[in-house]
Amino acid sequence: MAAAPESNAHLPGGTDDAGLPPSVRMSPEERIASLTEGLHTALEQAIESPARWQVLLDASATLWRYSGGNVALLMAQMAQRGADEPTLVAGYKEWARHGRTVLRGEHALWVIAPRTASMQELKMADGQRKLLPVTQAAPVDAVSLGRKNVVTGWRGQAVFDVTQTEGTPILVPRGGIESGESLDDLWRSLCDVAKERSFRVEVSGVQYGYTSGYTDFDARRIQVGLWMSSEERVAVLAHELGHVLLHGPEDSVGRLYGSSANHRGLAEVEAESVAYTVLRAHGIDRGPQSATYLAGWADAVIRTEKELQEGRAPTSRVDIAKSVLGRVTAATKDILAVSDPPGFGGKFAAASASPLVTASSTYAGVPGPGASMSGPELAGP
Repeated sequence: MAAAPESNAHLPGGTDDAGLPPSVRMSPEERIASLTEGLHTALEQAIESPARWQVLLDASATLWRYSGGNVALLMAQMAQRGADEPTLVAGYKEWARHGRTVLRGEHALWVIAPRTASMQELKMADGQRKLLPVTQAAPVDAVSLGRKNVVTGWRGQAVFDVTQTEGTPILVPRGGIESGESLDDLWRSLCDVAKERSFRVEVSGVQYGYTSGYTDFDARRIQVGLWMSSEERVAVLAHELGHVLLHGPEDSVGRLYGSSANHRGLAEVEAESVAYTVLRAHGIDRGPQSATYLAGWADAVIRTEKELQEGRAPTSRVDIAKSVLGRVTAATKDILAVSDPPGFGGKFAAASASPLVTASSTYAGVPGPGASMSGPELAGP
């Protein structure tokens, strides 16, 4: 049976996502405060345990179209219910557009979404640019530069996982190298990401120190070791792309962590987190190889916190963790948008394409060809 529209925030006969009776409703401000508190708790736990950080990365590999903060929120809410990790989530109306309805009694999951408003962008007589509401008259000497959407605040948005719905079968691919993807194709797509950033990729037998890969920002070059296997080369290239996207000399955070030819500390954790998540999304588990980098997660956060405090920059471990998670997932999304792993990335694309069929796929409630009954791997603002 169909659920009530998502504007009700809860379903007939049930409670809302916070376990409150239907007669009790959170205000938008209370909802955001509650979600923010939950996010901070998840990040604190991730700092205390590198294993929890790795779980967040695993989740981000499946929900890569979502921000890191929303990935953490979705995971925390599903864990509180003792449910499996989410794989494909959407709002009530979006599910209806795909021929599925939310089951009666299901509780909404909540993510943080922006409130936007259309503003007119003006060039003032003094050359300054200014944004005004479209309903407000512009000064006579101002030149209109058109309209743009501007984030004006934040709101809680109700969504539901595919396991909370029924209706038209939806194929949720499990994907990965073992299901037919080509390492050569993945290598080429990663090289395309480098080319988009004006970096060339070289495979060379020359080694810099003990490194398997090296990024030269001045020469706009990524070097990958010739002596490695195909999978190791792909992993190293993904790691170096993490540096390219996050640690350029012009990046203030990159400079703090150690940029250009001297990557170290939290920069290495960030780059390896990007590589781990990208490969995981493509079905390659680099857990053992990434362990050394990710095990230093907490130490890197604490060390960076001390460096910032000495520089009198107000911050906290949670602030750093939130920044890192946001940076890592944003870089991952940029890469995966090009490499195009099997699956939906946690939500339907704006222009929904035909479902991907792989040798290792599952329909919601109906096993696909060659599928096992286990769901896809899981996957923030």
